[in-house]
Amino acid sequence: MIRLVLVDDQSLIRRGMKALLKTDNDLDIVGEADNGAAAIAIVEALQPDVMLMDVRMPIMDGVAATKIICQRFPQTKVLILTTFDDDEYVAQAIQFGASGYLLKDTPFEELTQAIRFVHKGYTHLGPGLASKIMTATTVPTSTTSNNLARWNELTPREQEILQLIGTGASNREIAEALYISEKTVRNHVTNLLSQLGLRDRTQAAIFVHSCSFPNK
Repeated sequence: MIRLVLVDDQSLIRRGMKALLKTDNDLDIVGEADNGAAAIAIVEALQPDVMLMDVRMPIMDGVAATKIICQRFPQTKVLILTTFDDDEYVAQAIQFGASGYLLKDTPFEELTQAIRFVHKGYTHLGPGLASKIMTATTVPTSTTSNNLARWNELTPREQEILQLIGTGASNREIAEALYISEKTVRNHVTNLLSQLGLRDRTQAAIFVHSCSFPNK
């Protein structure tokens, strides 16, 4: 059972989400908050698995709350669920540690799937949002040519895995595509992030898209 907290300043939206999510037997709504400060207090008290976090709220917005929660309570995953797809909001939320970013018009089935993904440790972005992160975020490299040089230092297998990460593929999907075990994929991903000085899979995806591939 995945323990959820709903954070939104509109009570009607919280009630609607709660009614929908309660139809999924794997999800348990353990708390609600109407601003970021209240969300932090609830995380401290209840230690939920996943928080569905709105962005624009009074007292403290969702992006600021996400930063604090991800720093102080890393066991709780934050999934942004909002009507705002502003480039800066998306990029900052992911930089501060959010595990995903979805818009409120996301179909119910995709929302529940995203909750399961972030609970397992994956990053989940709604359609078109990855490009917004790439627009507003930079990875710790200086130029495209430098990125390509670092790319060329990778083994062919590492390049394959990194390209699949760039498409948003999960470890399981990568394992199936390359006919290797998930454990092997996890080991490769860990080594790649360390080798390239990247924080997470989102930065890895940005790195891939920032490279220039003459033969692609």
